[in-house]
Amino acid sequence: MNYNLNELQAKAQKTSTWASLNKLLQLIAHERRNLWLAFFTILVTSTINLMGPLVIGKTIDNYIFTAHKNYYGVLVNCGILFCMYLVSLVTSYVQTMLMGGVGQRMLFTLRNAIFNKLQLLPVGFFNQNKAGDLISRVNNDTDKLNQFFSQSLMQFIGSIATMLGAGIFLLAINIKLGAATLIPAVIILIFTSATSAWVKRKNAVNLKSVGGMSAEIQESLNNFKVIIAFNRRDYFRKRFDEANQENYRTSIGAGIANNSYVPVYGLFSSLAQLIVLAYGIYLVSKGELGIGLLAVSFLSYANNFYNPLRQLAALWTNFQVAMAGWDRISQILSLDSDLAIETSAETEPNAPLLEFRNVYFGYEADKEILHNISFQLESGKTYALVGPTGGGKTTTASLIARLYDPDKGQVLLNGKNIRSYEPVDRTKKIGFILQEPFLFTGTVRENILYGNDLYVNYNNEQLEQVIREANLGSLLAIFESGMDTKVLSGGDSISLGQKQLIAFMRAVLRNPELLILDEATANIDTITEKLLSDILNNLPATTTRVIIAHRLNTIENADEIFFVNSGEVVRAGSFDHAMDMLLQGKRVS
Repeated sequence: MNYNLNELQAKAQKTSTWASLNKLLQLIAHERRNLWLAFFTILVTSTINLMGPLVIGKTIDNYIFTAHKNYYGVLVNCGILFCMYLVSLVTSYVQTMLMGGVGQRMLFTLRNAIFNKLQLLPVGFFNQNKAGDLISRVNNDTDKLNQFFSQSLMQFIGSIATMLGAGIFLLAINIKLGAATLIPAVIILIFTSATSAWVKRKNAVNLKSVGGMSAEIQESLNNFKVIIAFNRRDYFRKRFDEANQENYRTSIGAGIANNSYVPVYGLFSSLAQLIVLAYGIYLVSKGELGIGLLAVSFLSYANNFYNPLRQLAALWTNFQVAMAGWDRISQILSLDSDLAIETSAETEPNAPLLEFRNVYFGYEADKEILHNISFQLESGKTYALVGPTGGGKTTTASLIARLYDPDKGQVLLNGKNIRSYEPVDRTKKIGFILQEPFLFTGTVRENILYGNDLYVNYNNEQLEQVIREANLGSLLAIFESGMDTKVLSGGDSISLGQKQLIAFMRAVLRNPELLILDEATANIDTITEKLLSDILNNLPATTTRVIIAHRLNTIENADEIFFVNSGEVVRAGSFDHAMDMLLQGKRVS
């Protein structure tokens, strides 16, 4: 299955901005109450601010520009204005608090949703996408959405509410002058509609380049030892410079697109002011409009209509950036794992522990790695997979552990299709020790107990007793501080060989029915390897071992040896025959 997010984005049918926004609102549907309350406070604030110019204009025309000036009426209206603006202050504060909370909770929800989705996706997804780009989607893209919701959304809605109210007042005061004032707004609307998709596309490309640069930095830092060892800092600089140049180029393009609204909106806003002055003075001269309504009310409402438009120029840009980020986030959220759980599988009686039945597999649709593979593994035996590099040994082991599913055929575990097992049940039955073990920052104890709930409440003394009973005490003694030895996942606090020992103990303590060792002794000395060999020999008699190794002494005592090469898995017979096949396979490959 294709999980490459960049390729999927290129092939995906473009969705409208409003459709994308609707999907986002569905994700945060639990915030509906707070959003409606914030929307109500915006309407109250906008209504109060819009009533102010009308009260002032009426006060001028009715109490000041009259034959009998009424200062009492002026004072009363001043008091009314003070109360109105006081209420506006309170509603603005409530709105800010509400949306700040909504933004932070939305950020929390989004990051949780993405991370939980990533937990459900198969290994193939992570093979096809760079970690740096995924990190950028989790951190950078979600933050763009948070900034819009917590800072810009209510300004956006408030500006629209103010514009609509101001437009209504403009038409209500004088429909002819109001209609003339709104003509530039129609042109702005057409311009915005025509350029929105272009602006969103430019920002999507820029966010993609940010993710690409994050991926390049992460990859280079992870391999910095190799770069130093081969004195190829120039290669590091070249790769980073290419990513940085691409990011610079897309940032310039996004900046031009984002800033295109401000001058256009400003131009037509100024044009509207000219229309109000020219046409308004004409109407005043004809007695169709009072000077107070024109000089204060109408000009204020024109400003209340076009000033929010200037704000919308920046807010609309933020909106397009947020939607571009949401598109990248929703790509992950829309994916489903191709490792689905089947519920209708039947159990075959008297079946072997594990069976490959006519299995075909390839990482890519047009490149087959394994071809019509069939073999069985019996309980309690030791099996070795040998063959030249790239022959398919690790691929076979990955299918056994269901890191991938076959394209055709079946993998049966205890007589039942392995697809029918829940992940927690499958991983209890199958242990997998990788050539490059996964550890995280913590202690040896925390890493040993990773994914093992059986001993999580044991204290150190109890856990040490369990380790000794499992014949693992000699391995624990290798660590200077025992189970309290510090582990840094990306550092040099312990050696690679010690990391493999931790992974070995972690797998053995789970008591799996089937234990896969993929070059698990590649980075340890011969003495420690002998210790591991003794531990493997003392595992429960029912434990099946599958060993992938290039060291001959590791596989010479195997009950059965399979030769894996060129898409085939065949029984090798004796150890000497396996060695002949291995040498011949290397020459052929």
